[in-house]
Amino acid sequence: MLKADARTCLFLLVMLMRVDEVPSCRQTEYEINGECCPMCPPGSRVQRDCTEFTTTSCVPCTEGTHNEKSNGLKHCKPCSSCYSGSGLKVKLECTLTSDSVCEPQDGFFCLDWSSKSCGAAQKHSSCKGGQYISQRGTASTDTECSDCSTGTFSDGTGTSCQPHTQCEAENLQLIEAGTSSADARCGEQRQNVLGIVIGVLVPVVVLIVIVVLWVYRNKIKCLKKRKRAESENNTVMNLL
Repeated sequence: MLKADARTCLFLLVMLMRVDEVPSCRQTEYEINGECCPMCPPGSRVQRDCTEFTTTSCVPCTEGTHNEKSNGLKHCKPCSSCYSGSGLKVKLECTLTSDSVCEPQDGFFCLDWSSKSCGAAQKHSSCKGGQYISQRGTASTDTECSDCSTGTFSDGTGTSCQPHTQCEAENLQLIEAGTSSADARCGEQRQNVLGIVIGVLVPVVVLIVIVVLWVYRNKIKCLKKRKRAESENNTVMNLL
């Protein structure tokens, strides 16, 4: 029992000694092989770690890579890509000290904002016929749609619904009633054929009747004059 306790104490003592051996590096240093080496500045990486006699050797990041902070890294981080196929475009180009910043393309909104950059975007929703755009989409929110009220219509592209055309009020005939997605269809009023015929024939008939009566009256007058003349001639002859 005593031997076991002694072994445990020895193990703990060794561990404590190892902890004490780990150097406590400053914020501007990194630990490597038990040594504290100066970090490389932003935009660069470690080429060779420091030694007892030399300091850290740093080199700039290559194009397409970056390191935003002071570091003890052997490699620079690759720049993020703003894929157009994902609905993204470049807002800020990548530099040696900062990653690319992506934002949604026009007509898209961001689904995943990581830090200041957009990781994925989706196209704004389209409103259907019978709906109107109650809230236009932004870079961070989708389009909001609302239904048209009774007596109005919209094809889904406007920010409000329009009232149906009142054909009667415009002295037109209703051909097809309006729906929530289409306006009413109007056409010219159909004229009454019988009314047109009557309207044309009545004056003609009246005119014919007037002409006939006028001719008949003139004939009667002529006959009366002829009979009167013949009567007067007969009277003269008798006197002779």
